[in-house]
Amino acid sequence: MYIDTHCHLSQEDYEDIDLVIKENRKACVDKIVISGCTKESIIESLEIAEKYDDVYVTIGYHPSEAKLIYKNDIIELEKNLSNSKVIGIGEIGLDYHYGKDDIELQKQLFREQLKLAEKYSLPVVIHSRDATQDTINILKEYQNVKGDIHCFSGSVEVAKEYISMGYYLGIGGVVTFKNSNLYKVIEKIGIDNIVFETDSPYLTPEPFRGKINSSKYLPYISKRVSEILNLDEKEVTDIVLKNTYKLFDLK
Repeated sequence: MYIDTHCHLSQEDYEDIDLVIKENRKACVDKIVISGCTKESIIESLEIAEKYDDVYVTIGYHPSEAKLIYKNDIIELEKNLSNSKVIGIGEIGLDYHYGKDDIELQKQLFREQLKLAEKYSLPVVIHSRDATQDTINILKEYQNVKGDIHCFSGSVEVAKEYISMGYYLGIGGVVTFKNSNLYKVIEKIGIDNIVFETDSPYLTPEPFRGKINSSKYLPYISKRVSEILNLDEKEVTDIVLKNTYKLFDLK
């Protein structure tokens, strides 16, 4: 059994969401967690979660939305946290990949959402791109908040830093790529500090690169991790499931 801790599911990317859910179940994907990270995708993600028992949601404003988010949007986000299908806040964080012209807005938005996570004792899903040190520094301001680092791709040293702060690492399709060095991190940190994700429709694992990603490909991520650690795949999936249930309140 598998749980996809981070994916995106919308009519824009998938014509038949019913079929996607059916294929997930056939692949032994027991639950999926959709990330609603824009005003529009939050609404759609909540609607999808209401329709399917095995679909949950994390909601929060992506750092790329920093210039578009106002006080009323934060108020609306907080209102939605009472929805029984919302199990976390995310993906939130910092992204300097395309420049730093909105860096202060990003930091402000990040902190406002971490305050909500602290207030409601919710885990967070962290997006950090080309902003590792600022991300770590801000997370340290909120020591009671825990979560996972979405799509982790950093060094062993950075991985250990996040883990020491109580965060899990989100491992997805990148670990299957031939040019990925993520295996070096997994060799050093082991299985007790990771959760599985797809980030679908992006980052499709081998041998399906070039196709649209889906939670149904989670077994290929698990298989690669079991190969890296030379562990039985069932042992890997069992431990990762335990990690996931520790992280999220999934019923």
